[in-house]
Amino acid sequence: MWGKNLFMTESEKTLATFQTRMRDLIRRFQELKKENEELYVMVDKNEQDIKLLQAKVSQSERDYQSLKMAKMIEISDGDLQGAKDRLARLIRDVNKCIAILSDEK
Repeated sequence: MWGKNLFMTESEKTLATFQTRMRDLIRRFQELKKENEELYVMVDKNEQDIKLLQAKVSQSERDYQSLKMAKMIEISDGDLQGAKDRLARLIRDVNKCIAILSDEK
């Protein structure tokens, strides 16, 4: 019996090699399974990050549009004030002209 363990038959060697390779395959499968799970976690996190960044971009675009509109209104108000000032000067000039013409009569 002791001699049988020392001298394995060809089929026993093949079986031992097969068992070793199966253990290696199972170990590799477990490693790949774990790596796959980690990658899925990374993908989920990246998808969440993308959604967050998309929301920030959308908010920034809305803020920019609001700022642009406020700037346009500000310019319009400035133009309105400038127009009022020019009109007030014209009215003063007309009043001066009326006063001069009234003095001449």
